[in-house]
Amino acid sequence: MASKGKKRFRGAPGGGAPPMMRQIEALQAQLERAQAELAEEIVVGSAGGGAVKVEMTGAQEVRAVHIAPEVVDPEDVDMLQDLILLAFKDAQAKVAELAERRMGPLTGSLDIPGLF
Repeated sequence: MASKGKKRFRGAPGGGAPPMMRQIEALQAQLERAQAELAEEIVVGSAGGGAVKVEMTGAQEVRAVHIAPEVVDPEDVDMLQDLILLAFKDAQAKVAELAERRMGPLTGSLDIPGLF
């Protein structure tokens, strides 16, 4: 004897995917496209009035670090380290902002931890 519950999960009439599943698949495809585009974007974080710059992709991959010669002081390495750290954090913040602008409209009010 067949279970009555199995019929509910067979999909839409005609064997196609249910409308909700098609919407989820379409959203997934849009998210994948947006993530790929985001990975190609470059942001620049800076510190010290632009003396230290960090170029980072939207996928948070560091592409370059630029340091102005005038901030390279062998007597004050700590300041240079701080500037590099601040520029890196600035770049990360810009990536997060870019991701929110790009992905926010797609995810709407979804709150899925670890999605980005």
